[in-house]
Amino acid sequence: MNDASKPEYVAGHGGYERQDLKASGVIGFFVVLGLAVVACVFGLRVMFTYLDHLSRTGQPPVNPLVEHVPADTRHVPRGYPQGVFPSPQLEEDERGQLNSVILQEEQKLNSYGWVDEPAGVVHIPIDRAMDLLVQKGLPVRAGEKLAAGAP
Repeated sequence: MNDASKPEYVAGHGGYERQDLKASGVIGFFVVLGLAVVACVFGLRVMFTYLDHLSRTGQPPVNPLVEHVPADTRHVPRGYPQGVFPSPQLEEDERGQLNSVILQEEQKLNSYGWVDEPAGVVHIPIDRAMDLLVQKGLPVRAGEKLAAGAP
């Protein structure tokens, strides 16, 4: 059989590459890569500065009757009076506001208090209301007839 498609091993060439990678090529690659990164950062800084300047100059003028106008009207500074903005206003602390609403509801569900004092209407804790409902049953109107077969 003839194995002409398989090259024969030649004793002088070895089975691996005998030339090492030169350090100057690796160092050159990293230098070029560093310069490219610095150029990209500088270019982005210039672009964002230009866009910020363009945004500042494109702002509409503020009404002269408005008091306490911040220098940059694109952002609301801390401590700015919230009464200046018309309703509806954006929420600033959604989680805190929701927690306060939940605490108020829990306090109302678990306490006694007046709903309408002149009419004598009160609210009681929900646990106590369920106990009273079990003891006394649901209220029935005086004029209603009971269904046939009901006690």
